[in-house]
Amino acid sequence: MPRDPVPDLLARALEALEREFDSLPAAEYGPAGADRAMVSVLEETAHRLGDNYPYFHPLYAGQMLKPPHPVARAAYALAMKINPNNHALDGGRASSAMEVEAVRQIAAMYGWTEYLGHLTSSGTFANLEALWMAGQLRPGKRIVASQQAHYTHHRISAVLKLEFSSVETDARGRMSLEALEDELRKGDVGTVVTTMGTTAIGAVDPLVEILELTEKYGCRVHVDAAYGGYFGLIAEELAERAQGAYAAIRRAESIVIDPHKHGLQPYGCGCVLFRDPAVGRFYKHDSPYTYFTSKELHLGEISLECSRAGAAAVALWATMKLLPLEPRGAFARGLARGRRAAMELDRRLRADERFVPLAAGEPDLDIVVWALALRAADPRKASEKAKQVFDACARRDLHLALVQLPGSWFDRADSGGGPLTCLRSVLMKPEHEAWMDRIWERLSAACDEVG
Repeated sequence: MPRDPVPDLLARALEALEREFDSLPAAEYGPAGADRAMVSVLEETAHRLGDNYPYFHPLYAGQMLKPPHPVARAAYALAMKINPNNHALDGGRASSAMEVEAVRQIAAMYGWTEYLGHLTSSGTFANLEALWMAGQLRPGKRIVASQQAHYTHHRISAVLKLEFSSVETDARGRMSLEALEDELRKGDVGTVVTTMGTTAIGAVDPLVEILELTEKYGCRVHVDAAYGGYFGLIAEELAERAQGAYAAIRRAESIVIDPHKHGLQPYGCGCVLFRDPAVGRFYKHDSPYTYFTSKELHLGEISLECSRAGAAAVALWATMKLLPLEPRGAFARGLARGRRAAMELDRRLRADERFVPLAAGEPDLDIVVWALALRAADPRKASEKAKQVFDACARRDLHLALVQLPGSWFDRADSGGGPLTCLRSVLMKPEHEAWMDRIWERLSAACDEVG
């Protein structure tokens, strides 16, 4: 394992931070005389953490797990020296300002200069705020999302006492426009959730056409770009249909993006944006017991959450200071490398008779899904074979994921259209491009072992 640069980065930064408070009189803080005990506990902690998949390594290509950038890890740990709380300016003065600056750069990625937005503890909570706002603006109206949208939209709607309906998808995992219009004709839909990068296969919903329908029927659009939100920076590398969808995001009423996915951040760091700053009126509250001594508008006045880790804002700010969100910049080039890795894996799968790729064609983003071929059509055996290959890959330190999808989505519908267990790879690390030969060798050997 290569040497971790974070300890050296952090040591120098901690010295600089200590100098910022040199004017204070000396004071003892923290547990005295506990160094030996702490070393022992941390060594045991490190041992326990070894019971994990190597999420940081290029041979881990299973779930949506991308290692934080070293500068993000160091900045987060540096901020923990102070442990700021971005609920109020008094709790996180510097980190609140850094959050505002970081969110401004994210909003600019979608062409928004006027907006209301902030970081959250997760994409789930960011979507909760977006749907809560949908209920405030369109009380009594339904929320609709595709069957491939994240399951938490249904759960969040239930928590908010909002009626929710799922809309069928096409064979590419994207929201069916015909099925959506059937729902809109009923006249009781308030907000349509559009997904930019579904969890299962990374599908991008047809946002341009969805916006046309919602404008026709007078509905709002919320874009859940938790996974795929950054891909607009490399839109020219996507299919033309996806390019159009990313260009249209600016027309939505609200957007959610997760910096702790492609944004190189530690968990948890989500972000919610509203195009109309006037929605801030719904957040107003009167809490005399809270430590508000600053008269300026603070982030606690535009968030449903109270205490939030200021360290998350510091880490995000530092990362974007190093890697700005610019088309063709270093950050964008990292996204493009993962995308190219996915395209290459998909190409190899389609050229190999042992595998059954999605009939839909190339991946929208950087997630690749495939089934296992059999001489005789038998969905039960195909699903079992996928599980065996999954285990055989893991024995070779290649970690994939399993997912159930409609058999009709594949070139040969061995399942008769029913659910089929297949293999899934999320190639979101830039290093995956250089490691593709080694990934393929292990996958191929695992298939040969299973037979």
